Amino acid sequence: MIALVQRVSEAEVTVGDEKVSAISAGILALVGVERGDDERAAERLVERVLGYRIFPDADGRMNLCLTDTGGALLAVPQFTLAADTRKGARPSFSGAAAPAEGERLFGRFVALAGARVPVATGRFGAHMRVRLINDGPVTFWLQAEPQNRS
Repeated sequence: MIALVQRVSEAEVTVGDEKVSAISAGILALVGVERGDDERAAERLVERVLGYRIFPDADGRMNLCLTDTGGALLAVPQFTLAADTRKGARPSFSGAAAPAEGERLFGRFVALAGARVPVATGRFGAHMRVRLINDGPVTFWLQAEPQNRS
Protein backbone atom coordinates (compact mmCIF):
# COMPACT_ATOMS: atom_id res chain seq x y z
CA MET A 1 0.00 0.00 0.00
CA ILE A 2 1.07 3.52 -0.74
CA ALA A 3 0.30 6.86 0.89
CA LEU A 4 1.24 10.25 -0.45
CA VAL A 5 1.19 12.22 2.81
CA GLN A 6 0.88 15.97 2.98
CA ARG A 7 0.95 18.10 6.11
CA VAL A 8 -1.99 20.47 5.75
CA SER A 9 -3.49 23.41 7.57
CA GLU A 10 -6.81 22.42 5.98
CA ALA A 11 -8.16 20.07 3.33
CA GLU A 12 -11.50 19.03 1.87
CA VAL A 13 -13.03 16.62 -0.62
CA THR A 14 -15.92 17.49 -2.90
CA VAL A 15 -17.94 15.11 -5.07
CA GLY A 16 -20.09 17.01 -7.57
CA ASP A 17 -21.43 19.97 -5.61
CA GLU A 18 -21.32 18.14 -2.26
CA LYS A 19 -18.52 18.67 0.26
CA VAL A 20 -18.14 15.10 1.58
CA SER A 21 -15.39 15.71 4.13
CA ALA A 22 -13.01 18.29 5.52
CA ILE A 23 -10.33 18.65 8.18
CA SER A 24 -8.38 21.50 9.67
CA ALA A 25 -4.74 20.95 10.66
CA GLY A 26 -3.43 17.44 10.10
CA ILE A 27 -2.55 15.08 7.29
CA LEU A 28 -4.06 14.54 3.87
CA ALA A 29 -3.16 11.00 2.81
CA LEU A 30 -3.82 9.90 -0.75
CA VAL A 31 -3.95 6.10 -0.40
CA GLY A 32 -3.32 3.57 -3.16
CA VAL A 33 -3.72 -0.19 -2.92
CA GLU A 34 -1.51 -2.44 -5.02
CA ARG A 35 -2.18 -5.95 -6.25
CA GLY A 36 -1.00 -8.35 -3.55
CA ASP A 37 -1.49 -5.95 -0.64
CA ASP A 38 -2.97 -7.52 2.48
CA GLU A 39 -4.21 -6.73 5.99
CA ARG A 40 -0.66 -6.47 7.30
CA ALA A 41 0.20 -3.85 4.68
CA ALA A 42 -2.83 -1.79 5.77
CA GLU A 43 -1.79 -2.07 9.43
CA ARG A 44 1.79 -1.11 8.64
CA LEU A 45 0.75 1.85 6.50
CA VAL A 46 -1.46 3.18 9.31
CA GLU A 47 1.51 2.95 11.68
CA ARG A 48 3.72 4.80 9.22
CA VAL A 49 1.20 7.56 8.42
CA LEU A 50 0.18 8.24 12.02
CA GLY A 51 3.70 7.88 13.41
CA TYR A 52 5.68 9.75 10.76
CA ARG A 53 7.30 12.77 12.39
CA ILE A 54 6.42 15.66 10.07
CA PHE A 55 5.09 18.27 12.51
CA PRO A 56 7.32 20.88 14.16
CA ASP A 57 8.24 20.72 17.84
CA ALA A 58 8.88 23.81 19.99
CA ASP A 59 12.24 24.26 18.22
CA GLY A 60 10.69 24.08 14.74
CA ARG A 61 12.15 20.63 14.00
CA MET A 62 10.04 17.86 12.50
CA ASN A 63 9.86 15.74 15.64
CA LEU A 64 6.13 15.30 16.19
CA CYS A 65 3.71 12.89 14.55
CA LEU A 66 -0.03 13.24 13.98
CA THR A 67 -0.92 11.45 17.21
CA ASP A 68 1.30 13.90 19.14
CA THR A 69 -0.45 16.95 17.69
CA GLY A 70 -4.10 15.91 18.02
CA GLY A 71 -4.64 16.69 14.34
CA ALA A 72 -6.96 14.87 11.96
CA LEU A 73 -6.43 12.60 8.96
CA LEU A 74 -8.19 13.02 5.63
CA ALA A 75 -7.79 9.70 3.80
CA VAL A 76 -8.56 9.80 0.08
CA PRO A 77 -8.52 6.63 -2.04
CA GLN A 78 -6.37 7.11 -5.13
CA PHE A 79 -5.69 4.08 -7.30
CA THR A 80 -3.47 6.09 -9.65
CA LEU A 81 -0.69 5.92 -7.04
CA ALA A 82 -0.26 2.27 -8.04
CA ALA A 83 0.43 3.20 -11.68
CA ASP A 84 3.53 1.95 -13.46
CA THR A 85 5.02 5.02 -15.15
CA ARG A 86 8.42 3.60 -16.07
CA LYS A 87 7.73 3.26 -19.81
CA GLY A 88 5.80 5.10 -22.47
CA ALA A 89 3.53 8.11 -22.23
CA ARG A 90 0.51 6.39 -20.67
CA PRO A 91 0.39 4.88 -17.17
CA SER A 92 -0.33 1.18 -16.69
CA PHE A 93 -2.64 0.25 -13.85
CA SER A 94 -1.96 -3.47 -13.94
CA GLY A 95 -0.27 -3.21 -10.54
CA ALA A 96 -3.33 -1.71 -8.85
CA ALA A 97 -5.57 -3.91 -6.74
CA ALA A 98 -8.96 -4.91 -8.11
CA PRO A 99 -11.62 -2.36 -7.09
CA ALA A 100 -13.32 -4.61 -4.50
CA GLU A 101 -10.00 -5.45 -2.84
CA GLY A 102 -8.86 -1.83 -2.99
CA GLU A 103 -12.05 -0.68 -1.32
CA ARG A 104 -11.78 -3.37 1.36
CA LEU A 105 -8.18 -2.53 2.26
CA PHE A 106 -8.81 1.22 2.10
CA GLY A 107 -11.70 0.63 4.52
CA ARG A 108 -9.39 -1.34 6.79
CA PHE A 109 -6.85 1.50 6.71
CA VAL A 110 -9.57 4.01 7.65
CA ALA A 111 -10.95 1.82 10.47
CA LEU A 112 -7.52 1.28 12.01
CA ALA A 113 -6.59 4.95 11.77
CA GLY A 114 -10.00 6.01 13.09
CA ALA A 115 -9.41 4.09 16.29
CA ARG A 116 -6.51 6.46 17.04
CA VAL A 117 -7.21 9.85 15.43
CA PRO A 118 -10.17 11.72 13.94
CA VAL A 119 -10.56 10.55 10.32
CA ALA A 120 -12.48 11.96 7.38
CA THR A 121 -12.50 10.25 3.98
CA GLY A 122 -13.01 10.73 0.33
CA ARG A 123 -15.50 8.55 -1.54
CA PHE A 124 -14.13 5.34 -3.05
CA GLY A 125 -14.64 5.15 -6.83
CA ALA A 126 -15.99 8.69 -7.13
CA HIS A 127 -14.59 11.54 -9.18
CA MET A 128 -13.38 13.80 -6.38
CA ARG A 129 -11.97 17.28 -6.14
CA VAL A 130 -9.43 17.63 -3.36
CA ARG A 131 -8.57 21.07 -2.09
CA LEU A 132 -5.75 21.58 0.38
CA ILE A 133 -3.40 24.06 1.87
CA ASN A 134 -0.09 22.23 2.15
CA ASP A 135 1.70 23.46 5.26
CA GLY A 136 5.38 23.85 4.50
CA PRO A 137 5.05 22.52 1.84
CA VAL A 138 5.61 19.10 3.40
CA THR A 139 4.95 15.99 1.30
CA PHE A 140 6.22 12.41 1.68
CA TRP A 141 5.73 9.12 -0.17
CA LEU A 142 5.23 6.22 2.27
CA GLN A 143 4.92 2.58 1.31
CA ALA A 144 4.08 -0.58 3.23
CA GLU A 145 4.71 -3.90 1.57
CA PRO A 146 2.64 -6.99 2.31
CA GLN A 147 4.29 -10.00 3.93
CA ASN A 148 4.39 -12.05 0.71
CA ARG A 149 6.00 -9.39 -1.53
CA SER A 150 9.78 -9.18 -1.73
